[in-house]
Amino acid sequence: MVICALKAALNSSGKYAYKRPDDIVDHIVIGGGAVGLAIARLLSIRFPDQTTYLIERHQKAGEETSSRNSEVIHAGLYYPLDSLKASLCIRGRDLLYRYCTSASVPFRRTGKIVVALPHQRAYIESLREKARKMTRPHSPNTSSALHKIPPPHTQSAVPTELISGETARELEPDLSPDISVALLSPETGIIDSHTYMESLERDITDSQGGQLVYATSVVRVDPYDGTNDLSKDGWVVQTLSSSGESYTILARTLINSAGLSAPLILNSLLPDEKRISMYYARGSYAAYSGPGVSNVSRLIYPCPDTDKTGHAFQSLGTHLTLDLNGNIKFGPDLQWISPRSHASQSDARPVSASTNDSAAEEEFSDAEDDIDFWKHHLVPDDSQLDAMHKAVRTYLPNVDGAKFRPDYCGIRPKLVPPWGGFQDFVFRTDFAHQFLRNRSDRRTSGRMVTLMGIESPGLTASLAIAEKVLNEITTPH
Repeated sequence: MVICALKAALNSSGKYAYKRPDDIVDHIVIGGGAVGLAIARLLSIRFPDQTTYLIERHQKAGEETSSRNSEVIHAGLYYPLDSLKASLCIRGRDLLYRYCTSASVPFRRTGKIVVALPHQRAYIESLREKARKMTRPHSPNTSSALHKIPPPHTQSAVPTELISGETARELEPDLSPDISVALLSPETGIIDSHTYMESLERDITDSQGGQLVYATSVVRVDPYDGTNDLSKDGWVVQTLSSSGESYTILARTLINSAGLSAPLILNSLLPDEKRISMYYARGSYAAYSGPGVSNVSRLIYPCPDTDKTGHAFQSLGTHLTLDLNGNIKFGPDLQWISPRSHASQSDARPVSASTNDSAAEEEFSDAEDDIDFWKHHLVPDDSQLDAMHKAVRTYLPNVDGAKFRPDYCGIRPKLVPPWGGFQDFVFRTDFAHQFLRNRSDRRTSGRMVTLMGIESPGLTASLAIAEKVLNEITTPH
């Protein structure tokens, strides 16, 4: 299978010419998913006398990734000990539970059970050992009371319990008799992600300087050449509303949290040879109401595919999740997709997450028309139901394949292809002067922080990611 990476850049056709700014704001956050909202919220709270605009191209928040996931609050089990995914997941989990309680956002600590067949016992044991080594990251210095976590009710950052297959079946009677060992994770939970994002929106609009700008696309970004006015160092952000109105803003600080489109904005500033490649993976979910799950009370995860280091690096497997109404869904699966100029929608096929084929072909697309190709893959269908049923039966043998129904699809923003191994979250800081020919001074104003590869556990980590961004823009370089 040929994997095609997207190396396109925003406005590469030059359709939108440079414009002088119409206005000045202190912070612009591009992207209204859970992470962008969390960042804009924290900036609005931390800097009440400054202006913070969140710009989102859709009519409402979370239309791309944040509303198309499992709505799981992850405990932090799967990620390498020294990774940002691990530390931000653990910190974000604690923050999120506290925020949900204080803001009356619906959630539940359901707990999770990771189940293993006999040949997977070594993985479960290594997962348990890694969990024992997990520690809580130090709390960043912040004035927000919501970010001051009380002493934990447990000494372990990621508490787990290794249990036998027999004990697992006592807890979850529908499990297969082939399950020989399992790992309990009591800190895993579920959240109403839509209510969560609505709460973040209220925090922003209730603040003194926060503003939400929806149905507005960022069409061009430039460093501001403030040669005659150094106090106005920053980024010129040109926008276009859905009604066709153009408006250009000078942002002293720019946060690029555009999710699936984040590398496109950065690529518009980089030379061709330094452009960042983006890969896309589709995940489908199936709704289920049928036999074989009547006793389920927790989230149930199979052992995921891993790379040679033992880390789950692409997908956590087709797992069972519950929503707050008790409805069951399975997913997501994993399908790699490519831009339309190289592959039609029908070409999207599952690829094993354990693929390490160094001979696998790879192509690149830099066509601006391909930027939103992934939207054509958001229509759910029944093409993956048989494969999902087969995967689920390894741990829930009595589920009925005829009762699986297509539910919804989501797209994971990947920075590496299927054979690329573990990829951590990426936070990149650039300064406006670095992109100006006649400005070689080492200024620390005019920052742009770009967030890339923010897939799972991005929702869980969202409040911790906001803290990291705040520290990034307030720490001298």
